[in-house]
Amino acid sequence: MVSYWKVNGSKSKKNTMETVKVIQEQQLIQPVKGKRILITGGTTGIGRASAHLLARENDVMIVGRHQQELEDALRDFPTNRHPHGKLIGEMGDLVNSQDIEKLFHRVDEEFGRLDILINNAGLAFNGILEGSYDEWSYILQTNLLGYLACSRQAIDRMRIHGLGHIINIGSMSADVREKDSSVYVATKSGVQGFSESLRKEVNELGIKVTLIEPGAVGTDMQPREGQAYKIEKMEMLKAEDIAVAIYYCLSTPLRCDVAEMQIRPHKQMI
Repeated sequence: MVSYWKVNGSKSKKNTMETVKVIQEQQLIQPVKGKRILITGGTTGIGRASAHLLARENDVMIVGRHQQELEDALRDFPTNRHPHGKLIGEMGDLVNSQDIEKLFHRVDEEFGRLDILINNAGLAFNGILEGSYDEWSYILQTNLLGYLACSRQAIDRMRIHGLGHIINIGSMSADVREKDSSVYVATKSGVQGFSESLRKEVNELGIKVTLIEPGAVGTDMQPREGQAYKIEKMEMLKAEDIAVAIYYCLSTPLRCDVAEMQIRPHKQMI
């Protein structure tokens, strides 16, 4: 006798395949492949997870400040299993305008054009009662000014082709505005406002702008201790969860703009 679960499992698999076929035939979502992509803050966390996902079928460049983290991110990508993609890296600190110029010169040399920019570089910080002016300045330049500068460089290249997509990784802190995080909140509120205004600014150029605002994510921006427990208890996301969200935003048809997406852990009470 054939079991109930075997029969219904087969039916479920068939229905799933039929659904996927309809989605593909009607081009409701499209595979993200053959694109030239730059990811800032791409050596750890969300940036690294996104790079490893997208580099399977695209040419991806990541940039980071630390040589060892860059080498680790490149080494851990299984190039031999994904011959249709490429992952390369560049050292740079986006606080420095010279490093930004050098980065985009490398993009031009390697790719010839740029289809997608993922602004992800960011640093954690607490409130205004801690730190000094120089420390606040560094955080602001990394978390906000770096987004502006890289976006301008990307737009200059994308507008030539009348096509492109900029994804800005923000934070739900921009809305929650938790206590003792005023410096970080200021930067992410800036990213939120910048993204909304920029989307209207470049819409007629054929360039999409998407803001993704995660809640708590298990990355190096969070204390390492207890991350696995919080993820298990659904109080924290994995970096891969955000990478998949990025992929979805990039896979929508040209007629569809995902302007803003917020993703929080199911049991994070915010």
